[in-house]
Amino acid sequence: MPPSFLHDLVGSMSQGADGNPTVAMIEAAFAHHGLRWRYINMEVAPEDLGDAVRGTRAMGFKGFNCSLPHKVAVIPHLDGLGESAALMGAVNCVVRREDRLIGENTDGKGFLTSLRSVADPAGQSVVMLGAGGAARAVAVELGLAGARRITVVNRSPRRGGELVDLLRSRLRIEAEFVPWTGDFAIPSSTGLVINATSIGLYDPDARLALDVSSLLPGMVVADVIGNPPRTRLIRDAEARGCRVLDGLGMLVNQGVVGVRYWTGIDPDAGVMRRALETALGL
Repeated sequence: MPPSFLHDLVGSMSQGADGNPTVAMIEAAFAHHGLRWRYINMEVAPEDLGDAVRGTRAMGFKGFNCSLPHKVAVIPHLDGLGESAALMGAVNCVVRREDRLIGENTDGKGFLTSLRSVADPAGQSVVMLGAGGAARAVAVELGLAGARRITVVNRSPRRGGELVDLLRSRLRIEAEFVPWTGDFAIPSSTGLVINATSIGLYDPDARLALDVSSLLPGMVVADVIGNPPRTRLIRDAEARGCRVLDGLGMLVNQGVVGVRYWTGIDPDAGVMRRALETALGL
């Protein structure tokens, strides 16, 4: 491989990296825009993460993605963090800026781009179901975008409380934790409902502990689950007259943000979505 080609590489670092559909999506964007770039999937064991990051520096990578379990562990190996990545303490996208590797987080940005196609997050009252990594990323971006209030509904008080404390102390927005016991009823004043749990992943009939009758027309109901895109929550919310956002849009748009960070171009989201759907067999 000639040295000049190495400067057109980005990658994905994960543990157990086989069959990543993101590869097809990112490479479709490169091909569509005539970029002689490659997106390479790399399985990296936790104990080898530092060596892997140093390798990207040596080989001139433009950046890389990180998945679990590397999203937090990668931070000491980087030169700096973007605003949202610093707030949530997790990185899923690294960008070479001159000679520095800067950690960003595109999870919440992808959601925010998808949301703005149907609603403005500013001033919204939000119910967030879950308090894990996806919830944290989305909640931080919603707070930065001007959401008025976020109610975190979660089974673990520790995790839920930590997210609420972050939103209150770092973003200065109104936030409340509600223990998730039984079927949760969405308050009628809610504008945006988000499932940020893994319930529904690979199972179109998996049911959230949610009082579906509390979903009202005019609410926006979003699911971070991308496969299948039409989860039971999405179907139930649609039947109740809600506007819905599937998780595939979030996945595509976080890819769009990553490609923009690395290349400086605005990639065609439609091309990327079609490639992702094909890779997922949808």
